[in-house]
Amino acid sequence: MSPLDGVRVLTLAINLPGPVAVARLRGLGAAVVKVEPPAGDPLAHFLPRWYELLHQGLTVLRLDLKADEGRRQLEELLGRSDLFVAAMRLAALERLGLDWAALHRRHPRLCVAAVVGYRPPHEDLPGHDLTYQARAGLLGAPHLPRACVADLAGAQEVVSAALALLLARERRQGSGRVEVSLARAAEWCAEPLRRGLTAPGGVLGGGHPGYQLYRAREGWVAVAALEPHFQKRLAEGLGLPCLSQEQLERAFTARTAQEWEVWGAERDIPIAAVRDVPPPREP
Repeated sequence: MSPLDGVRVLTLAINLPGPVAVARLRGLGAAVVKVEPPAGDPLAHFLPRWYELLHQGLTVLRLDLKADEGRRQLEELLGRSDLFVAAMRLAALERLGLDWAALHRRHPRLCVAAVVGYRPPHEDLPGHDLTYQARAGLLGAPHLPRACVADLAGAQEVVSAALALLLARERRQGSGRVEVSLARAAEWCAEPLRRGLTAPGGVLGGGHPGYQLYRAREGWVAVAALEPHFQKRLAEGLGLPCLSQEQLERAFTARTAQEWEVWGAERDIPIAAVRDVPPPREP
């Protein structure tokens, strides 16, 4: 059996964090119903193929929650659900009668995971992944981020929070509500930088020659020989008495990045060619 067989999830969450989270919950066996606004989810317009993948196995309905009939249908769905996932400002939830106090009064067994940008007292501050990363210190201007760090980290936090809520309810601790802040998710991802681990000159920020990017004959290669046994294999494989950045810079110009990736795999050393566009599936 899947862990969440028999668990019913209702979601209003559009864009990225919510759909990624409920797709994971669906993969764990939950039955998911998604309610979208009449215009649909913007993600379907930006990335239709990814939208399709994230919504496989979900029941998708479009309801106008500003109309009485739409709210009536939503209320019926809430009454049949174990978990409600929302991704809108708290003021908007209150206007729809979906704030925690109102929901808990009408549906005492319903657990709620609310995706928010910022926690009180800044709950009305607008934001998106880009601005969350900017505030957390994760951007290297003028370059835009290659990953939606806050959105995806937030999605995983929604999954873990939802599982904790459902487990607590099954242990007869009652239903509960959790707010997952995307801004806080970005701050959490920035913790290695804040602690100096990935800061310039830090162990993972260029301060260790075994954990570095090197120019190859063609392209760039990422080397992650951080542990002593990896360092030993790398030094022996390259015929070096010890590892220094200067020696490694010279050594890696001998082959292409793809050739070094194969070379590293043969010797059980974490080496990868740097790709401009990620492959469809990671090895």
